[in-house]
Amino acid sequence: MFELHASKVANLKNDVLSGLTVALALVPEAVAFAFVAGVEPLVGLYAAFMVGLITSIFGGRPGMISGATGAMAVVMVSLVAIHGVEYLFATVVLTGLLQILAGIFKLGKFIRLVPHPVMLGFVNGLAIVIFLAQLSQFKVTNDAGELVWMQGSALFTMAGLILLTMAIIHLLPKLTKAVPSSLVAIVVVTVLVQSLGLEARTVVDFVRDMTNDPAASIAGGLPQFSIPNVPFNLETLKVILPFAFVLAAIGLIESLLTLTLIDELTGTRGRGNKECMAQGTANTVTGFFGGMGGCAMIGQSMINVNSGGRGRASGITAALALLGFILFASGLIEIIPLAALVGVMFIVVIGTFEWSSFRILGKVPKADAFVIILVSGVTVATDLAIAVVVGVIVSALVFAWEHAKHILVTRSIDEQGSTIYEVTGPIFFGSISNFLEQFTPDDDSDDVVVEFKNARVVDHSAIEAIDTLAERYLSRGKTMHLKHLNQECKILLEKADKLVELNVIEDPDYHIATDKLA
Repeated sequence: MFELHASKVANLKNDVLSGLTVALALVPEAVAFAFVAGVEPLVGLYAAFMVGLITSIFGGRPGMISGATGAMAVVMVSLVAIHGVEYLFATVVLTGLLQILAGIFKLGKFIRLVPHPVMLGFVNGLAIVIFLAQLSQFKVTNDAGELVWMQGSALFTMAGLILLTMAIIHLLPKLTKAVPSSLVAIVVVTVLVQSLGLEARTVVDFVRDMTNDPAASIAGGLPQFSIPNVPFNLETLKVILPFAFVLAAIGLIESLLTLTLIDELTGTRGRGNKECMAQGTANTVTGFFGGMGGCAMIGQSMINVNSGGRGRASGITAALALLGFILFASGLIEIIPLAALVGVMFIVVIGTFEWSSFRILGKVPKADAFVIILVSGVTVATDLAIAVVVGVIVSALVFAWEHAKHILVTRSIDEQGSTIYEVTGPIFFGSISNFLEQFTPDDDSDDVVVEFKNARVVDHSAIEAIDTLAERYLSRGKTMHLKHLNQECKILLEKADKLVELNVIEDPDYHIATDKLA
C-alpha cells in the first residue's frame, strides 16, 4: 500500500528540501545513540554532522545519509564505561584509518558476495529494528523518575498525531510532489500541536528523559579540534584496537549494504571502495572533533530517498541544517512533536520491509527461506553486521553442500584396454570425498586416463585430492595420465607432477583459490 517514491533523477530543490526533512529526523536519533553509547548528546550530534557532511561530499553513493548509529553505539558503551570518552575518540580515529585501508585495498567489492536472501533478511530485520526503536517514544517519566508506558489521553494524542503524520506522507504525493511530504507532515503536526496547545512529547522532552537533566538542550557551539587525551603507547593500542576492528567492520558492512539497497531503489550504482574511503575519512576526522563516529543510516537514507533526495546536496543540506539547529535554532527543533518523527519512521518501516518475501517463502528453496528468516531474526536479536555475516556463512555452506553433489565421474574402457575416467563438475573441498569414491584403482587396467576437460579444479583441497588419487595408482604399480588440467594445477601437484599430459592448445585457463601460489 505504501511505496517509496524513488525517482532516479537528482534535483537541487528536492535535495535541499529532503535534506531538511532528514535533519529533523536526525536529532532524536543522534541523541538516542549517544545515550546508548554512554556519552553526552552533543557527542552524537557532532558525529551526525561531521560524518554526514564528509561522506556526502566524498562518498561513493550520492543521496545516502550517514551519522551516529545504534549498531556502532552498542559496541562503544563498554569501552566508554571502562576507559572513558577520550578512549572512544581515539578508537574512532583508528576505526577510520582501518576503513581507509579497506578502501585502498578495494575490499568494498566483497559486498557482492552477499546473496539476495541475505539482503531480504537484512531489510526485513532492519524494518523490525526501526519499528521496535520507535516504541521507546511511547514511554514517559513518572513521578518516581522511572520510564513507564503512556496511558489515557497522552497515548491517544500520540497515536492520533502519528496517524495524521502517516496520512499526510501517504496522501500528499497523490496531489503534489513539489515538496517532500515528510517535511510537510512534520511542519503541519508541529503547528497543530502548538496552536491547539496539545499535550504532546517533544524533542526536548526526549533529550531531557535521555539525559535525566530537566535543563538539557541540543544547543551547543562548533565542534573543537582536540587530540584524544590518551597515552600514546602499546597498552592503549591493545585497548582500542579490538574495538576499532569491530567498529570498522560493522560500519563498512552497514554502509555497503545500505549502498546496495539504495542502488536497487534508484536504479543507479554506487562505488563501494570510494564509500569505504569516505567513511574512514569521516570517522578519523570525527574522532579529532569530539564525535562518536558512525556509518550509513538506513532509516534516514530511506527518508531521503522517499523525499526525493538523490544528489550529494541532500546529505550536505542535512548535515549543515543539523549544525544550524545546534548553533542557532535549537529552540525551534526542540518543540517538534516526537509523534511526527515517529510517524515518518513508521512510513520508512512500511516502505523498507519486503512484503513480497511472505509470498515467495513457499516458492524459493527451503534453504533460501531459512536464510531470510534467520537473518531477520539475528538482526533483531543482535545487530545487522552479525546477521549479515551469519547469513553469508550459512548461504556459503548450503552452496558448498549442494554443489558437492554435482561432481560426476564416468568410467569406460577404450580400444587399447585403458581405463578412461571423464570428470564433470567442480572439484573443491566439499566434493573431494565424492570425487575420490568414484575411482576403483583395484579394478582398473594398468593404464588409466583421467580427463578433466569438463571439470574445474577450484581450490587447494582439490589439488590434494588429485595427488591422493595419483598416489593410490602409483602404489599399485599402475600408470595414470591426467589430461586437460589447468597450468596452476600442474605447478601445485606433487605426487602426480610427472603424470600430467600437456596440451597447450586445449588446456583450460582459470585461477585456483589457494594461497600456496603466493
